[in-house]
Amino acid sequence: MTTNPPRTRRTSPSRDAEDTARQRYFTTLALARPDIALCRATTVVARAIDAEFTAYNVTAAQHLVLKMLSDVGPCSQQELSEQLRIDRSVMVGCIDGLEDSGLVRRKRHPKDRRANAITLTPEGRVALAEVESGVPQLLDHAFHALTPAERKTLARLVSKILEAN
Repeated sequence: MTTNPPRTRRTSPSRDAEDTARQRYFTTLALARPDIALCRATTVVARAIDAEFTAYNVTAAQHLVLKMLSDVGPCSQQELSEQLRIDRSVMVGCIDGLEDSGLVRRKRHPKDRRANAITLTPEGRVALAEVESGVPQLLDHAFHALTPAERKTLARLVSKILEAN
């Protein structure tokens, strides 16, 4: 009996694992284009956040809402949307999910009867504390290539960009 040699799939030269110039394209581009670097790095960090927060059954947006409500108190959906830079249509679903889970509740806004104030429930505080306990691991995962000093520098520089805009 003869055995056939295992089939190997032909790949395009552009997908050759040895092509380091292609593999390092974004790293090289990032040195010249900080705008592209920041967008690309944001994608890496967002994936790390999604992976970490899946274990806590919250999205990154929901975590931001819980954190803001904990830090500043009840807010309208509009205020949450504007401050957290989350599109209004996304914010509705975000709040709906948190409310369905019992982590927040909508109440009539005390200063604007046309709006609701989103408030954190006791269960929301517990859930936030659980999520926050995973933040150090998230940061280590997302920023493993940076030293602690480099992380501080990155945070300072990004804050400077955000303050200017």
